[in-house]
Amino acid sequence: MSQAVAPEAVEKLFRAARTRLAEAGIPSFDLDASLLLEYATGLTVLTRITEPGRLVPTEKIERFQACIERRLAREPVHRIIGQREFYGLPLQLTAATLVPRPDTETLVDLVLPFVRERVARTGACNILDIGTGTGAIALALLSEVPEAVATGTDISGEARMVAETNALQLGLVDRFTAIRSNWFETVTERYDLIVSNPPYIRHGDIAALDIDVRDHDPLAALDGGEDGLDAYRVLAGESAPFLAANGAIAVEIGHDQGAEVTNLFESAGFAKTGERSDYGGHIRALFFVK
Repeated sequence: MSQAVAPEAVEKLFRAARTRLAEAGIPSFDLDASLLLEYATGLTVLTRITEPGRLVPTEKIERFQACIERRLAREPVHRIIGQREFYGLPLQLTAATLVPRPDTETLVDLVLPFVRERVARTGACNILDIGTGTGAIALALLSEVPEAVATGTDISGEARMVAETNALQLGLVDRFTAIRSNWFETVTERYDLIVSNPPYIRHGDIAALDIDVRDHDPLAALDGGEDGLDAYRVLAGESAPFLAANGAIAVEIGHDQGAEVTNLFESAGFAKTGERSDYGGHIRALFFVK
């Protein structure tokens, strides 16, 4: 029988885990150790700083160490925790969903003025989020604009259920509907705004992705085909019948895809009227009207 782990001071426990992650070459070792410590023990950064000698009981140490082992195996920290904050909203995750990332907040920032203007002018805004995953984009917009309603589609039934769970926990379920659909296959309404963060990684680039992404995000949410543009061909070619009068479509793109995606939409009869860059200065979101 293995000997039970003795209680240990929280700061000592944190520093040992931090060192292990750093020595394993994990760039975010400090943040990851901090997040996992709070998740496993319930002790916040403030507690660790103000009470460094506070003892952590055996069962919580074992839970924390198990989390560190998973991170050392390159499981993303937010998948270990099972949650990621997006636009200030805590969102539950599963293996069927992408981990929402700050780049996608760029898309929300881009379309919010349109949603607010639509509501101010007509009293409502009906949004379609294609490939909704956790529901991140749609739920962020609903949280910011109480008069808006949204439908999220996903080819994964499990992802649809995750989105519904997040809507329920955020108190947005009355304004959010999730449906299982391959692109527009089961969509029947017209919408003021269509948004999407589609798969856009070139097929040949997937093997070179960071292991945290390549081995843990769902492949269907990453693989954009040989040139990374397959999803945009569908969105540009099939979205028009599902747009209401004076409707718009906005998409997240890869950091080097601005010109190619713009050409696809312009060839389909759209005009680009807006774009937004990420924190690194790369154009990450495009806005089109028909």
